[in-house]
Amino acid sequence: MASSPVPESAPEPGGSGTHSERELLLRRGELLALGNHLKEALETYSAALRLGSPSSRRRLGALVDCLVLHYRLRQSGERAGDAPREGGGGRAAAAAEQQLQGTAGREDGSSAAVAAGLFRCPGCEGFLGEPVVAPCGHAYCRRCVHEHLRARCRRCGDPLASSPAAVALGHLAEKWFPEECKRARTWRRLGEMLAQGQLREASQAASQALEEDPSDLILRVYRAESYAGLQEFKYALDDLNAVTAKMPNWSEVYFRKARILNNAGSKDDALQLLLHCLALDEEFIPAKLEVEKMLCDLLSPESVRKSLKESAMNSSHVRSKPFIHGSEMEECCENLQHGSEPDLEMQESVGGNLHRAQSAHSLNSTETNAKDDGLKRVSSEPLLSSQDKGALLKRKWSLSEQDVKVTEDGRNKHKKQGETTKRDATFPFNYGPVPEDLIDVSDFECSLCMRLFFHPVTTPCGHTFCKNCLERCLDHSPQCPLCKESLKEYLASRQYRITQLLEELIVKYLPAELSERKRINDEETAEYSSLTKNVPIFVCTMAYPTVPCPLHVFEPRYRLMIRRSVETGTKQFGMCISDPKNGFADYGCMLYIRNLDYLPDGRSVVDTVGLRRFRVLQRGMKDGYYTADIEYLEDIKVEDEGEMKKLGVLHNFVYSQACSWFQSLRNKFRSQILQHFGPMPEREGNIQEMANGPAWCWWLLAVLPVDPRYQLSVLSMRSLRERLIKIQDILMYFSRNQSK
Repeated sequence: MASSPVPESAPEPGGSGTHSERELLLRRGELLALGNHLKEALETYSAALRLGSPSSRRRLGALVDCLVLHYRLRQSGERAGDAPREGGGGRAAAAAEQQLQGTAGREDGSSAAVAAGLFRCPGCEGFLGEPVVAPCGHAYCRRCVHEHLRARCRRCGDPLASSPAAVALGHLAEKWFPEECKRARTWRRLGEMLAQGQLREASQAASQALEEDPSDLILRVYRAESYAGLQEFKYALDDLNAVTAKMPNWSEVYFRKARILNNAGSKDDALQLLLHCLALDEEFIPAKLEVEKMLCDLLSPESVRKSLKESAMNSSHVRSKPFIHGSEMEECCENLQHGSEPDLEMQESVGGNLHRAQSAHSLNSTETNAKDDGLKRVSSEPLLSSQDKGALLKRKWSLSEQDVKVTEDGRNKHKKQGETTKRDATFPFNYGPVPEDLIDVSDFECSLCMRLFFHPVTTPCGHTFCKNCLERCLDHSPQCPLCKESLKEYLASRQYRITQLLEELIVKYLPAELSERKRINDEETAEYSSLTKNVPIFVCTMAYPTVPCPLHVFEPRYRLMIRRSVETGTKQFGMCISDPKNGFADYGCMLYIRNLDYLPDGRSVVDTVGLRRFRVLQRGMKDGYYTADIEYLEDIKVEDEGEMKKLGVLHNFVYSQACSWFQSLRNKFRSQILQHFGPMPEREGNIQEMANGPAWCWWLLAVLPVDPRYQLSVLSMRSLRERLIKIQDILMYFSRNQSK
């Protein structure tokens, strides 16, 4: 496939035709990239950006994925055309498989390392320091979330969000791994210094901490960041190289190296490092965004025009090119992927001139900073131009990375002097098992029910409760039960995700207590799910079999009742009218929940329909709402043939009366009835087939404006003949009133 030729004089941006053409080119570029056609994709994206689109940068994700795939394949010696053209989904599946294999390799240790494995952050795979529970329920170290090293969860793909540390998990980490928690606090202080611009103080603090603990690799990462901010690039790379020597598969370090090279003016080398970072971890979003930005700069018309202007006096070859051709860009990418220097011909291309222009700009800014801020250099380091500095940094990177090889499936392994080691376990995490005397069930108790956590959920404020306990509290007030922080948004989203790590720890260390907790919960659930004993009763209005009964639920007790009905799976509860003496009437109707819509403040709109009639045998109360032991009612069937014939005649006559009465209503009333209750049911062929009798009788009773006590008397009848006579009396009464 090849892209369509683009005229040298494109229309001015902003027109509707230009916008449509740009969108078509961007879409085509995405499809070409998903199909692994790198050359054609680059040409098409360049043509699209030439038409001008300030928002096109976020459309380069597919191109980045394609570049990463080609990087992997070229490193492994395969041809790009041999790659299965699965698009992003295939690459994501391969990455997921790779991650699963890596996880399996890390956690196939003895049981003594189980605690260490559980307290490994899924983001950086280091210690879960100052744990933060994401909205999806997975725990991450504070560093990954608050420093935006991860945008999405590596386990489920949901977005991550900054939030306070989880109190329950933080307590366990402090109790079980005090030394590592001390390290995590040091990392946090260094991160805060860097964020506040205290670069020199951060480097000194990191150096002091490294004297006490030279094995802490994250300290070296933070010190490298402080050196990079001070433009002491050699020292920064020394620290990062020391990290990669021990952890060659840590993607974050390559990202930080790339930023240093980029700041030093070595754009091509920075891009190569970013591709290497994404080859290790496709979901490292900061690197992907940086590659998108660099590609957008390379392909943008502003960069092209600038490079064209600079090379106009030196090369007529460049003047004949309106934009970067895919063949040139592909060659440039090949050079980046192989780590080779661009050749002389490439230096004369637009890409080469652009690189020099960027390097010159970096040199000017570096010299300005040297004058103003007094840039510090190593005494043995000569004063270098920006290009020479980039070449020096590139050689340093190449020497430190020459022992990294890529296997056929695109995964990297560390190779030293001809010996291939196993895939490294990323962060060293050599802790023993948690001492038995430190495992205390009280550390896993809900502060609301004072029992072992059951389906623990962690709120945005960092407190953990049983899911059911929290929901009951939110029924009354949208605030955290402990710190009183507002949980209105949390309540509105209703995303009560289980805190996975806490559940895993309970399963591992408290199996007996968890079994007992499950037994109690199962007993309670069985009690709630009974449809004859302790049936929940909603005291509100008259309900009838087969007739819809929409409800607006706002009282906390009924919120709980509806939720339990849904959670048990029965989706049923009883409906009775109020009774001043006994609390609720002796007869009612079971309702079935067809649909449940929650409102942001916790209220709900419940769509129910009547099922069966019942009689109350015994009354009770549970958690604020009424309950009852009940027996179900059924119509007594007529066996005598003569009586059955008379019953049929009566049924047909009353049905005709009902139809006439409904048709005599004003259009406004008829429309309201149809909207609320639906159309009147058809006449059944066998009037005794249903246990509750013909459905139209109950529909008519629901729409007739009759006193509820009178309706209740009809609901309790078990004789269809008596019910029809009652309905006939009501219809005759309304007919007489209408004739007056």
